[in-house]
Amino acid sequence: MERISENKNYLIRETRFQDYTWFAKWEIDPEVTEFLSFDEDRTYEDVVNEAIAFKSNDTIMDLVVEDKKKGDPIGRIIITRIDRHSDSLDITKFYIGSSEHRGRGIGEEIMRMLLEYLFTFMHMERVSLDYYDGNKRAMALYEKLGFTGEGVARNATKKDGRYYDLHLMSMLRTEFFAK
Repeated sequence: MERISENKNYLIRETRFQDYTWFAKWEIDPEVTEFLSFDEDRTYEDVVNEAIAFKSNDTIMDLVVEDKKKGDPIGRIIITRIDRHSDSLDITKFYIGSSEHRGRGIGEEIMRMLLEYLFTFMHMERVSLDYYDGNKRAMALYEKLGFTGEGVARNATKKDGRYYDLHLMSMLRTEFFAK
Protein backbone atom coordinates (compact mmCIF):
# COMPACT_ATOMS: atom_id res chain seq x y z
CA MET A 1 0.00 0.00 0.00
CA GLU A 2 1.71 3.16 -1.18
CA ARG A 3 -0.77 5.93 -0.27
CA ILE A 4 -2.02 5.99 3.30
CA SER A 5 -3.99 9.24 3.35
CA GLU A 6 -4.16 12.50 1.43
CA ASN A 7 -5.95 15.78 1.19
CA LYS A 8 -5.57 18.66 -1.25
CA ASN A 9 -2.21 19.71 0.24
CA TYR A 10 -0.49 16.67 1.72
CA LEU A 11 0.06 12.99 1.16
CA ILE A 12 1.00 10.41 3.78
CA ARG A 13 2.63 7.45 2.09
CA GLU A 14 5.02 4.60 2.73
CA THR A 15 8.68 5.57 2.56
CA ARG A 16 10.82 5.08 -0.52
CA PHE A 17 14.58 4.66 -0.57
CA GLN A 18 15.13 8.24 -1.79
CA ASP A 19 13.32 9.57 1.31
CA TYR A 20 16.17 8.45 3.56
CA THR A 21 18.35 11.31 2.33
CA TRP A 22 15.75 13.76 3.65
CA PHE A 23 15.45 11.88 6.95
CA ALA A 24 19.23 11.84 7.45
CA LYS A 25 19.34 15.62 6.97
CA TRP A 26 16.42 16.32 9.30
CA GLU A 27 17.40 13.86 12.00
CA ILE A 28 20.59 15.77 12.81
CA ASP A 29 18.86 19.19 12.81
CA PRO A 30 18.58 20.38 16.44
CA GLU A 31 15.26 22.11 15.67
CA VAL A 32 13.81 18.75 14.64
CA THR A 33 15.52 16.52 17.17
CA GLU A 34 15.27 18.61 20.33
CA PHE A 35 12.41 16.42 21.59
CA LEU A 36 13.16 13.20 19.66
CA SER A 37 15.37 10.26 20.62
CA PHE A 38 17.94 10.64 17.86
CA ASP A 39 21.59 10.88 18.93
CA GLU A 40 23.59 13.84 17.60
CA ASP A 41 25.98 11.54 15.72
CA ARG A 42 23.19 9.89 13.69
CA THR A 43 24.32 9.17 10.11
CA TYR A 44 22.72 8.40 6.79
CA GLU A 45 23.80 4.78 7.27
CA ASP A 46 21.98 4.70 10.62
CA VAL A 47 18.79 5.93 8.93
CA VAL A 48 19.06 3.34 6.14
CA ASN A 49 19.85 0.45 8.51
CA GLU A 50 16.89 1.41 10.70
CA ALA A 51 14.62 1.62 7.66
CA ILE A 52 15.72 -1.81 6.42
CA ALA A 53 14.88 -3.26 9.84
CA PHE A 54 11.48 -1.54 9.73
CA LYS A 55 10.65 -3.03 6.30
CA SER A 56 11.05 -6.56 7.64
CA ASN A 57 8.85 -5.95 10.71
CA ASP A 58 5.08 -6.05 10.22
CA THR A 59 4.50 -4.26 13.54
CA ILE A 60 6.14 -1.06 12.21
CA MET A 61 5.06 1.46 9.58
CA ASP A 62 7.62 3.97 8.31
CA LEU A 63 5.76 6.82 6.60
CA VAL A 64 6.61 10.07 4.89
CA VAL A 65 4.56 13.26 4.68
CA GLU A 66 4.78 14.82 1.23
CA ASP A 67 3.86 18.30 0.02
CA LYS A 68 1.66 17.51 -2.98
CA LYS A 69 2.37 20.80 -4.76
CA LYS A 70 6.15 20.42 -4.69
CA GLY A 71 6.27 16.62 -4.55
CA ASP A 72 8.90 16.79 -1.79
CA PRO A 73 8.87 15.10 1.60
CA ILE A 74 8.29 17.47 4.53
CA GLY A 75 8.06 15.08 7.48
CA ARG A 76 8.16 11.57 8.86
CA ILE A 77 5.89 9.32 10.92
CA ILE A 78 7.01 6.08 12.55
CA ILE A 79 4.30 3.83 13.93
CA THR A 80 5.30 0.89 16.11
CA ARG A 81 3.75 -1.79 18.28
CA ILE A 82 1.00 -2.51 15.76
CA ASP A 83 -1.05 -5.16 17.52
CA ARG A 84 -3.78 -6.56 15.26
CA HIS A 85 -5.20 -8.70 18.07
CA SER A 86 -5.70 -5.80 20.48
CA ASP A 87 -6.25 -3.24 17.69
CA SER A 88 -3.68 -0.87 19.13
CA LEU A 89 -0.52 0.89 18.03
CA ASP A 90 1.91 3.62 19.02
CA ILE A 91 2.79 6.75 17.06
CA THR A 92 6.45 6.62 18.04
CA LYS A 93 7.90 9.46 15.97
CA PHE A 94 6.12 12.34 14.28
CA TYR A 95 7.87 15.43 12.99
CA ILE A 96 7.81 18.08 10.31
CA GLY A 97 11.38 18.22 9.06
CA SER A 98 11.08 20.99 6.50
CA SER A 99 11.72 24.31 8.26
CA GLU A 100 9.42 26.20 5.88
CA HIS A 101 6.52 23.97 6.93
CA ARG A 102 7.03 24.18 10.72
CA GLY A 103 4.90 26.40 12.94
CA ARG A 104 2.05 26.73 10.42
CA GLY A 105 -0.46 24.23 11.82
CA ILE A 106 0.53 21.54 9.35
CA GLY A 107 1.31 19.06 12.14
CA GLU A 108 -2.28 19.26 13.31
CA GLU A 109 -3.61 18.78 9.77
CA ILE A 110 -1.34 15.77 9.20
CA MET A 111 -2.16 14.23 12.58
CA ARG A 112 -5.90 14.51 11.89
CA MET A 113 -5.39 12.76 8.53
CA LEU A 114 -3.33 10.05 10.23
CA LEU A 115 -5.86 9.46 13.02
CA GLU A 116 -8.69 9.21 10.48
CA TYR A 117 -6.73 6.50 8.67
CA LEU A 118 -5.78 4.62 11.85
CA PHE A 119 -9.28 4.55 13.33
CA THR A 120 -11.28 4.19 10.11
CA PHE A 121 -9.18 2.08 7.76
CA MET A 122 -6.94 0.18 10.16
CA HIS A 123 -9.82 -0.22 12.65
CA MET A 124 -7.67 0.59 15.66
CA GLU A 125 -9.33 0.72 19.07
CA ARG A 126 -6.45 2.53 20.76
CA VAL A 127 -3.69 4.84 19.53
CA SER A 128 -0.97 5.90 21.93
CA LEU A 129 1.93 8.31 21.75
CA ASP A 130 4.33 10.11 24.04
CA TYR A 131 6.26 13.34 24.26
CA TYR A 132 9.33 14.62 26.06
CA ASP A 133 8.99 16.59 29.26
CA GLY A 134 9.06 20.27 28.28
CA ASN A 135 7.67 19.79 24.77
CA LYS A 136 4.76 22.20 25.27
CA ARG A 137 3.88 22.36 21.55
CA ALA A 138 3.40 18.59 21.33
CA MET A 139 1.41 18.53 24.57
CA ALA A 140 -0.89 21.33 23.36
CA LEU A 141 -1.42 19.65 19.98
CA TYR A 142 -2.18 16.23 21.43
CA GLU A 143 -4.60 17.67 23.99
CA LYS A 144 -6.32 19.73 21.26
CA LEU A 145 -6.75 16.56 19.20
CA GLY A 146 -8.36 14.78 22.15
CA PHE A 147 -5.59 12.57 23.51
CA THR A 148 -5.81 11.73 27.22
CA GLY A 149 -2.81 11.71 29.55
CA GLU A 150 -1.92 8.36 31.08
CA GLY A 151 1.11 9.25 33.17
CA VAL A 152 4.85 9.57 32.93
CA ALA A 153 7.29 6.82 31.98
CA ARG A 154 10.39 7.74 33.93
CA ASN A 155 13.76 7.48 32.15
CA ALA A 156 11.91 5.81 29.26
CA THR A 157 14.20 6.93 26.46
CA LYS A 158 17.85 7.71 25.98
CA LYS A 159 19.46 10.37 23.81
CA ASP A 160 23.17 11.11 23.64
CA GLY A 161 23.79 9.08 26.80
CA ARG A 162 21.13 10.87 28.88
CA TYR A 163 17.78 9.46 30.01
CA TYR A 164 14.50 11.34 29.56
CA ASP A 165 10.99 10.98 30.92
CA LEU A 166 8.13 10.53 28.46
CA HIS A 167 4.56 11.70 29.01
CA LEU A 168 2.18 9.01 27.79
CA MET A 169 -1.14 9.76 26.07
CA SER A 170 -3.76 7.76 24.22
CA MET A 171 -6.97 8.09 22.27
CA LEU A 172 -9.71 5.51 21.88
CA ARG A 173 -11.84 4.99 18.79
CA THR A 174 -15.01 6.28 20.55
CA GLU A 175 -13.16 9.44 21.60
CA PHE A 176 -12.00 10.09 18.05
CA PHE A 177 -15.45 9.70 16.55
CA ALA A 178 -17.11 11.71 19.34
CA LYS A 179 -15.22 14.84 18.19
